[in-house]
Amino acid sequence: MGATKTDLFSKKQNDLANMAKAIAHPARIAILQQLIKTNSCICGDLVEDLGLAQPTISQHLKELKNAGLIQGKIEGASVCYCINPKIWKQYQQFFADLFIDVKGFIEKECC
Repeated sequence: MGATKTDLFSKKQNDLANMAKAIAHPARIAILQQLIKTNSCICGDLVEDLGLAQPTISQHLKELKNAGLIQGKIEGASVCYCINPKIWKQYQQFFADLFIDVKGFIEKECC
């Protein structure tokens, strides 16, 4: 989607697309699952837990943070990350609405 075309869509549509783009990599899914599983801030543990290089983890964390899915706080020389509950609640509602809208089509055959 070109940068000039986003104005054709609602804020909700653009937000949902940005979120989907942010989680469209298996490493990012794994990072999110690890953050959710630990239910606390994680600093350097992700490299050990996922077996990816530190620069790779850092790049994926940056993408997730830019999308608002995670938040970080500085603790000494490192940054600790956790999920951003406010944004997750918003996306949970977005997806719930989307599935409610499609429910009628799932229950009957099409094409």
